[in-house]
Parts: sequence; C-alpha cells; structure tokens
Amino acid sequence: MSKVKDFLNMVDFGHTLFGLPFAYLGAFLAAGGLPTLEQFAWITVAMVSARTSALCLNRLIDRRIDRANPRTSDWVMAEERLPVKGVWFAVFIFFALLFYSAAQLNPLCLKLAPLAVVVLWLYSYTKRFTWWCHLILGMAIGIGPVGAWIAVTGTFDWEPFVLGMAVACWIAGFDTMYACQDIEFDREHNLYSIPSRFGEKGALVFSAVFHFFTVLFLILNGLIMGLDYWYYTGVSFAAVVLIYEHWIVRPGELGRVNFASFKINHYVGLIIFAASLLDIFL
Repeated sequence: MSKVKDFLNMVDFGHTLFGLPFAYLGAFLAAGGLPTLEQFAWITVAMVSARTSALCLNRLIDRRIDRANPRTSDWVMAEERLPVKGVWFAVFIFFALLFYSAAQLNPLCLKLAPLAVVVLWLYSYTKRFTWWCHLILGMAIGIGPVGAWIAVTGTFDWEPFVLGMAVACWIAGFDTMYACQDIEFDREHNLYSIPSRFGEKGALVFSAVFHFFTVLFLILNGLIMGLDYWYYTGVSFAAVVLIYEHWIVRPGELGRVNFASFKINHYVGLIIFAASLLDIFL
C-alpha cells in the first residue's frame, strides 16, 4: 500500500484537473452538445492515461536532476521510493491504454496517437536545450481539446486549435511562474528555462504575456464557435483569476507561487468549462 501511495503521489492525480475540463470542452463543442457516453468515457481514459504516462516519464528522466535540487530532493523518484523498472513498466502500460482508448474512438485518433506520445516524451528533455520548454509543456497539454474534438468528429479541423493554443499559453504562463523558484539551480546546472534566461522579473513578464494570450485565444474561440453571454462571463471570471495570480506573485515576492500556480489555477479550466456548458445548453 505504501508503494501505491507513492505512485499516486508521484503522478499527482489531482492535477489532471488542469487539462481535463478543456478536453471535455473540446468534445462538447465538437458535438454541439452532449457527446455520446462511450465517447466521453474513452476520452477520459485517454486523457488520464496520457497524463499519467507523461508524469511517470518526467519523473524518471529528471530523477537525478530532482535529487540534486533541494526543492525536489524529497520527490518519489528522486528518493527512488519506487523501482525504476516498475515505473518504466507503468509508462508503457498507460501508453498502451492510450492507444487502446484511441482505437475505441475512431481510426484517426489511433493514427494520431503516436504524435501525442512523441510530444509527451519530448517535453521531459526540453529543459536541457531550450528555454521554450514551458510553451512545449503547454502544447503537450493543449493537445487535449484538439484530440477530444477529433474523437467526436473523426475529422482533422482547424477550429479546436484555437482552444488548444489558449490551453498552451495558460499552462506556459503558470509553469514559467512556478519555475522562478529554481533560477539559481537551473543556472548552476546549465538547465534552460525562461527564469534562468531572463531572471525573475523578466520571467513574470513572460508569464503575464502568456496569460494575456490565453484570454485572447479564449475570446477568439468564443467568436469562432458562436458562443454567447455565459461563455464570455466565464472568460471574464477566468481573467480575474489570472490577474489575481499576478497580483500576489511579484518579483521578490515568490512566497505564494505554489498557491498561485496550482491551487488557483485549478479553477480556470473549471470556470471556462462550466460557463461553456451553460452557454451551449441554455
């Protein structure tokens, strides 16, 4: 049971809430209402499988870096509280589950599943060669609403990419903010990040710009999808949440960065999803 607890702690299932509401939104927008129960179920399995395998990969690939970083030295794989071979086994089990769920949805989903795996795998190495790693993480999670759209329609369309870009910028914004905690460590170990390249002040400017584009893409998504009052009310509330994040995290004041990056951010996706459902059905 202690190993199970360590595994759940490592993959941090609660953080699935970051991407899942937007994936569901992609499905609802594609269906113009309710997707089928079967589609909804397999989209959920695909999203959870993709995220779990990605987290396992990230913790495996970065375990030596995490062990050297005082902030992360007590993480599960940094302390090797789980066997490395066992976690690799979990990676491939969850990737297999991703492929199986894609096959249950439609042939196009199955054909595109390897591309999702490549992006998820690539992200874990990006901090070794590019400070754009935060946006690449955002793109990996931004695949969610695009994949969910394809799961419902079975076609490759341009419309969901606007919502995907909103998600990518949103994730990149708070990940850049979060990475401010590791500026000195990243510089000492030649790791790439926006904070290590531009400093704390510059990184928070980047974070704010990413979040500005988040709101811009959300508005554009509403215009493209023909959404109305409730949706834009939700976007307004989400914008207030993002503004509040940047109000409480400023240069030299990083004490609440975890609260801003993870606690508050949960609400952005949920607000947009709930407001969109009200708009679609009312």
